[in-house]
Amino acid sequence: MQTGLLVTSVALGLVFAWTNGFHDTANAVATSLQTGALTPRVALGMAAVLNAIGCLLGVDIALLVGRQLLDVPVTDPALALVISALLAAIGWNLLTWWLGLPSSSSHALIGALAGAGAAAGVQVDWAVLRDKVLLPTIASPLAGLVGAWVLTLALMWVFRPARHVAAVRGFRLAQTVSASAMALGHGLQDGQKAMGAIVLGLIAAGVDPGPAVPLWVRLGVAVAVAAGTASGGWRIIRTLARRVVPIDPVVGFASETVAAGVLYSAAGLLGVPVSSTHTVTAAVLGAGATRGVRRIRWVTVRRILLAWVATPVLSALVAAALYGLATVLA
Repeated sequence: MQTGLLVTSVALGLVFAWTNGFHDTANAVATSLQTGALTPRVALGMAAVLNAIGCLLGVDIALLVGRQLLDVPVTDPALALVISALLAAIGWNLLTWWLGLPSSSSHALIGALAGAGAAAGVQVDWAVLRDKVLLPTIASPLAGLVGAWVLTLALMWVFRPARHVAAVRGFRLAQTVSASAMALGHGLQDGQKAMGAIVLGLIAAGVDPGPAVPLWVRLGVAVAVAAGTASGGWRIIRTLARRVVPIDPVVGFASETVAAGVLYSAAGLLGVPVSSTHTVTAAVLGAGATRGVRRIRWVTVRRILLAWVATPVLSALVAAALYGLATVLA
């Protein structure tokens, strides 16, 4: 029984990683596609490869999700907890992709784990949830918003004397670098969360991997995220590229550069999970706001903000309900 549940939890962890890849493809390539800096084939191929590489560059966030968030016992119900959380997070990714909403896969997973953990009576470390999830959740989009606004204004001032055509061409070329940095940062952040869920399942099954993430887990998640990214999440790409603010090469370069910097800082310096979706969406909004707040599509922004708030709450409730259903059927 436990072996079957463990295999199911690992498989669902990889499915979640795949949905994370296609759901969040827009984070790395949406602005570059909109400005013509990259073609779709090149953009998706580049993002897939760099996402996979990013997944292999760190484990701190995976260990936080897998070891610090929940204190799971070695039981079948604990494995059912992990499975319920992954099903809820996968379902939320599919729903928001269908609606074209750039919501956070990370917050869907973490909210689902907390909800299922609370329903199971497992100890949830609320201090970790507050200090290492909630606070970075608030800080990262603010940093993206303000940082991209400041950088865009600075670039406009520095390159004001330049010929418009030459400047646009130069920033399109620069976007190939900033988009690559963003893709690598997405893999570094989001790949580790799926790894953490798989590690949590291994611990619940009594197969504790110790103070490391097994190589097969890291490679499996890297391949799954890359495969999802290569398939392209076009519904969300269209929303981020066309329905938030008008995007030109300066806005695209500034937003990608700042968002990538936030992701690297959070993962490499602080070892905390942040949402790549929240960060890059806020950065696009901040960079685009330099052109005037009237150009912001506020209807779309309100829908996105509503999805951000709903993501961890609804994922937690669905995961708790699924766990309750599993215990009744067991």
